Amino acid sequence: MNKSLAFHHKCHMNNRCAKYATCPMILFHKLVSGKWKLLILWYLSNGRLRFSELKRKLPDVTQRMLTNQLRSLEDDGLVHREVYPVVPPKVEYSLTEIGEKMIPLLEQMYNYGIEYGDTLKK
Repeated sequence: MNKSLAFHHKCHMNNRCAKYATCPMILFHKLVSGKWKLLILWYLSNGRLRFSELKRKLPDVTQRMLTNQLRSLEDDGLVHREVYPVVPPKVEYSLTEIGEKMIPLLEQMYNYGIEYGDTLKK
């Protein structure tokens, strides 16, 4: 039995997801784990952006890290990369159809952040 399946069978939530080969929460965690993935998805939820625009919105991320995180999101089918045949090269990123389904989740996380921030002020 592979490591993730062994973990799945030991999970205290196993009764909710025993019918799946891999726990849905583990799949979701794999999609969004990464220091910058949630913020990349959040910024792309407002429309397509060029690499340089994403880099400006995430000033603390290195170019290499941003490239890696975008590739991972692209490999997972959440982000689409469009390369335009112009000089200099123009590349834009946008959410795919399945990536757009994350927008309500991102909005909920944003709203939770507001609520949590408000409790810290009290």
